[in-house]
Amino acid sequence: MQYYSTNGKAPVADLRKAVVKGLAEDRGLYMPQEIKHLPKAFFDNIHEMSFRDIAYNVASAFFGDDIDLDALQDIVYDTLSFDCPVVPVTDNIYSLELFHGPTLAFKDVGARFMARLLQYFIRMEGSSQQVNVLVATSGDTGSAVANGFLGVDGIHVYVLYPKGKVSPIQECQFTTLGQNITAVEVDGVFDDCQRLVKSAFMDEELNRHMRLTSANSINVARFLPQAFYYFNAYARMKEIENRKSKIKNRKSLVVCVPSGNFGNICAALFGHEMGLPISRFIAANNANDVFYNYLQTGRYEPKPSVQTLANAMDVGDPSNFARIYDLYKGDHERIAALISGATYSDEQIRQTMRQCYAETGYVLDPHGACGYQALADGLHEGEVGVFCETAHPAKFKEKVDEILGIDVEIPDRLAAFMRGQKQSVPMSKAFDDFKQYLLKQ
Repeated sequence: MQYYSTNGKAPVADLRKAVVKGLAEDRGLYMPQEIKHLPKAFFDNIHEMSFRDIAYNVASAFFGDDIDLDALQDIVYDTLSFDCPVVPVTDNIYSLELFHGPTLAFKDVGARFMARLLQYFIRMEGSSQQVNVLVATSGDTGSAVANGFLGVDGIHVYVLYPKGKVSPIQECQFTTLGQNITAVEVDGVFDDCQRLVKSAFMDEELNRHMRLTSANSINVARFLPQAFYYFNAYARMKEIENRKSKIKNRKSLVVCVPSGNFGNICAALFGHEMGLPISRFIAANNANDVFYNYLQTGRYEPKPSVQTLANAMDVGDPSNFARIYDLYKGDHERIAALISGATYSDEQIRQTMRQCYAETGYVLDPHGACGYQALADGLHEGEVGVFCETAHPAKFKEKVDEILGIDVEIPDRLAAFMRGQKQSVPMSKAFDDFKQYLLKQ
């Protein structure tokens, strides 16, 4: 499979180059030249398959031309050492719980897959040169990537995060690890961190000095595997409807994705292009409403991010918009017909969390609350909705406890991070400072 740049000015790349480089030479994002449509028989029988087997079939369509299939199966099975279950919240709204991985966030799937795929390519090359992974985080990406790559030979990870703008529990998940993980505490916002990463890839001197790649959702190996759990969600919903004997009157499935940098919903859209029978999508935003405004106006107008209760979605210029725009050839009418938007203030998020807990007993985190409310507001007659619960509520314990008046239990694996000693490198938001730091490594 060949990969082209969304900016259209870089040479096409094979999968290995797309994964190792992360970003194309013209600063565009890599896109596969072909999206394979999965056969009808796969969807007919999908509800009888395990999550791992579903994911392997999807991965084979994405990556099977470039990776030995036995090795790919090992990568998929090792990545998915945990489940992503679908849990009922109301009669017609279900939660796709993506927080059962090592760092209790949806990004565990993409980060673990990418770590294993990158190691596969390094071993194939037989190269002794260290690969340096740069990743910007607004919260969960840093912990997922850091833990996905922890202890992986030949790879060093630099996690850039905005000072004071991630939760204490999120911060401890990537600042306490040591080994091959370095946390860089940037005096700025997430968009500054993302800019530093992108600028590093484009700097010729820095790239001569060290081998760089990214583990943000700009990397095809990070965002594409996130499609796995949407196929699994469809399978589990089909299983539920079969159990309820509603096969003849099957409801249309709507998937709602809390969205920040838009890698997660982008993976869902790729799944849809492969034939996944989801009728439509909702992108749920917090107060950072750039995509919502695009849907209304047809104009994409990035702006500085706003700090909110749902901090992992605090993105003012989502990178993966370029992929969505490219996927649908810039056709705003087509995009708006398939994807609707929703945007919620902090107070609306609080109210949703309280109301959902009071009425159903289900504890939402602030990001999942946006997804749940968008379905509650936007489902039509004959539709059933699944929203992504992207992180365990305990990752936002202080906020959740205060809003709901409860004491969220901290899972053991999260408590273990909290006992660690913080280690971070303070950094300004000036690229030259970051560049000089890396040149000394």
